[in-house]
This record gives sequence, C-alpha cells and structure tokens, in this order.
Amino acid sequence: MFTLLRENIRIAANSIKGQLLRTILTVLIIAIGITALVGILTAVTALENTITSDFAAMGSNTFSLRQYEFTVQRRGGEREKINPILSYREVRQFKEDYQYPFTQTSLSFTGTGAAEVRYESEKTDPEVRVLGVDENYLRNSGLDLGKGRDFTVFDIQNNNNVCILGADFEKDLLKDVNPIGKTIAIRGVKFKVIGVLETKGSTFGNNQDLRVLIPLEIARSIYTNANINYSVSIKVDNKDMLENAQDEAIITFRNIRKLAPVEENNFGMERSDSLINQIFQITSVLNIAAWIISIITVLGSSIALMNIMLVSVTERTREIGVRKALGAKKKSIATQFFVETMMIGQLGALLGIILGIGIGYAVANFADFKFATPWAAMIWAVVISFIIALISGGYPATKAAKQDPIESLRYE
Repeated sequence: MFTLLRENIRIAANSIKGQLLRTILTVLIIAIGITALVGILTAVTALENTITSDFAAMGSNTFSLRQYEFTVQRRGGEREKINPILSYREVRQFKEDYQYPFTQTSLSFTGTGAAEVRYESEKTDPEVRVLGVDENYLRNSGLDLGKGRDFTVFDIQNNNNVCILGADFEKDLLKDVNPIGKTIAIRGVKFKVIGVLETKGSTFGNNQDLRVLIPLEIARSIYTNANINYSVSIKVDNKDMLENAQDEAIITFRNIRKLAPVEENNFGMERSDSLINQIFQITSVLNIAAWIISIITVLGSSIALMNIMLVSVTERTREIGVRKALGAKKKSIATQFFVETMMIGQLGALLGIILGIGIGYAVANFADFKFATPWAAMIWAVVISFIIALISGGYPATKAAKQDPIESLRYE
C-alpha cells in the first residue's frame, strides 16, 4: 500500500514539474487567499497583544474620569456632544472630596510631547513627553520602576525638583552613567533623577520610554497653556467595591460641576478592562473582514484549481489508458490525481503563510505593535488549503478513474 502511495506521489511530482508554469499560477492563486487571511490575522493579533500589554497592566480595578467616553461617536468629523475639559480646579476638588474607602486617586496632565531634555552639554531631540503627576500616578498606571524610587507625598507637597525618566534615557542621554542622582534640565529648570521606569515599548507610534515624570505643581508652573485637560485615575484595592466606587465618583464629579438631576453627565468614565473589550470589538471586525476576503479568494482558487486539474485529466487521457491497460485500478488512478491536487494546495498554503507572516510582521514593525507568531492563522491556512484541494481534486480524480481504458488509448 505504501509502495503504491509513494509511486503515486512520484508521478504527481513529475506531473507538477512537467506543467511548471501552470502549477506556479495555480499556487499563486491559492497563496493570495491564504496571504490575505494570515496577513490580516497576524496584524490584528499584534494589535491585540499591544493593547493587552499596555492596558492590562493597569488592572481591572482601575477606572478614570475623562472628557469623553471612549464610545462617543463622531458625525462629519465633529463629536455629537461637546464636553468641557477637566480643569485643574475640578480635579483638585475631586481629589479632596472623593473619600471612598480603599481607593487611591491620581491627578496628571501632559505638559508637552516635544520637550528637549539636557544633561550637561548633551541634549535630546525635541520629542520627549513631559507629564505632571502626583504620588499615586505610577501605581494607578501600572508602571514599574527599573531603578530608584517613586515619588513620595513630600516630593509632591514640597514641590521638590525631582523626576522619573523613561527607559530610553539610559540608552541615549545617560547611557554611560548611572542616572540616579544626576541632574537634567527641562526648559531651564533643573531636576534630580530619582528613578527610571522599566521599558514599555511603543504604542501606535507613541514611544512610552521617552518621557519624563515631574511633580504636578512644578509642571503647572512650567507649562501654563490655557485649557489644559487633566486626567483622573482611581484605583480600588478591592475589586468587589469597584462599581460602588464608580458610582461615588460620578456623584462627586456631578456635584463639582453642579449638574441638575435631569442633566446627563458632561464627562466620561472608563475602566481599563472595558476599554480593552471595546477595542477588541473593533479588531473583531477586522478578523471578519479577513475571513470574508479569504473566503472570496479561496472560492476563486477552488474553481481555478478544479479547472486546471480537469484540463490535466483531459491532456493525460492516453496516459490513463496505458496505466489501466497495464493493470492500474480505479483507486490508484484517482489517488494519483488527488495527491497531485493536494500537493499543489499545500504549496499554495506554504507560500501564503510565508507571505502573510511577512506582511503582518512588516505592519507590526511599522505601527510599533508587539508581533507574535500567528499559530492559529497558520493552522487555519493549512486546513483551508486542504479543503480547497479536497473539493477541487475530488471531481477530476473521479473523472480520471472512471475513464474507459480502450477509449483512452484511442485518444489523440
């Protein structure tokens, strides 16, 4: 049995080599559909990995107040409703009034995303993000220190000129020295480095390791832009108390804004895990699009492969007659053509997987996503190519097996 199968594989391989151009075109047709599927699924998986690693670190027991809900829709490029920014007076009052037990409230804002940081005679490019934060910012944001210490209450209350750097500063500006205890300058204001964050990588082109955290009040004295939008994050020690803590936060902020009971909230609230789920709903649409594109292409691949195998059966009618005259059985003839179809299908799958992973990897690198080998997509690609070959090779193989040997020998 195995000898016969090996012989059929050898004949199928020789047939493929004999019709090389036709085989290449067929393989390419199959590969296009597999490439579309694997490429999109690889890119979407990289996006999901990036989102998960960036937001999951915050924990499912953290929520934030913001200007808008994540789900607020736009029409014609404009938001359906315009909410006021979260001003310093409001967030400061919220931190004082919000006294829900076992919670930590953090206030922060982004002073600039184009700062130039100096150390002695060296300086960075003007692309550093400077954030004004308080003593709870690192814990609420899920950030970890690689070196040094966190801000203390005394640092924030006394407006100490201290700072925490992102991981990239050890690779560039302070690469030859221990950054702890060194002095840097931002807009002429000097800061003593007390800590360095662990590396976080990039998200959507935004380098998370090229930032400087400084005390909130000092940041406000340096960056005096009008209408600065502040951020408020609240971390609950006990997850079971999360919903009550959110309700209390909404009531507190509504009171600060003096909203009437019938008025809707003019601010947003987001939980880190709910934000992940909402983004995953978006990526699921991309997954569906990948399947639709691949199914359409696979359908075309199946038709093309079946037509090519039918042509091959017709061209090799005399060969089929000779083999039957020499004693080959119907099963052997059918297996020969079926194996040939399977080989072409798997060659298409292999090429499609390689191209798809290459495209997905390029997209992940370009967008600064966390690439991961798409094992699920690769398995699906093999399964789909097998189904293509199964459907496309069944009829031609059956047709070849049923041919009359005498009529086949007469065929010119």
